[in-house]
Amino acid sequence: MTKQLESLGRFSLFVWNSLLWLFRKPYRWRLITDEILFIGNESLYIVSLAAFFTGAVFAYQSWLAFVMVGTDSMVGATVSLALVREMGPVMTGLVVTGRAGAAMAAQIGNMRVTEQIDALEVMAVSPLQFLVSPKLVAGTISLPLLTAIFGMVGNLGGYVVAVWVCGVDPGIYISKLKYFMDPWDFYHGLIKSGFFGFLLTAIGCYSGYRAKNGAQGVGKATNDAVVSGFIVILVLDYFLSILVPTGVRVQ
Repeated sequence: MTKQLESLGRFSLFVWNSLLWLFRKPYRWRLITDEILFIGNESLYIVSLAAFFTGAVFAYQSWLAFVMVGTDSMVGATVSLALVREMGPVMTGLVVTGRAGAAMAAQIGNMRVTEQIDALEVMAVSPLQFLVSPKLVAGTISLPLLTAIFGMVGNLGGYVVAVWVCGVDPGIYISKLKYFMDPWDFYHGLIKSGFFGFLLTAIGCYSGYRAKNGAQGVGKATNDAVVSGFIVILVLDYFLSILVPTGVRVQ
């Protein structure tokens, strides 16, 4: 237990110091935009692909359940609410952790074991400001944007399967979706994804920053970043689902 608390303390100090460097000159605006391009734009294809088929399979499984009790008109609302509140933020976080989080851990870990980070310190360049702070900002900005795209593409996949495959009336599908959806359902998912983006980025950077023992250490840091990121997203999702308000309609 003592070791875990010590690791948590080191991680907290690492994140805090990285945030403080955001407010010190020189400001690294170009690095932030580069990281947004890497985390956000380069994750767009895999996130969209995952979103379409997540919405499609969820719509099909929902239809199989609702049609047994004659309420298949609720497929659209069910798919949309599940995507924007829960599945969108969580799935986007998991996909980006597996792609960008692992890459960040590997990049910084390789720089650590090859003494490039030490070289930055010798040149009076803060590794936290140069390597970590831009990634934290970019992750916090990129995840909500990707989550919004996930929700849009996922709803498209759900609509295609529900209407064209399952035979749900398209007018009823859209009307139920519009009736049960509330703007706060959308905001709920974006707020959660902002937390996920910040933490998965921080975990990836911290794992790489503390890498040691050559290539083997870089591999371990990458694995730790992905596993820890998955666990944190899934656990944090539960607590944020309780704390962040939604536009719940009670009949």
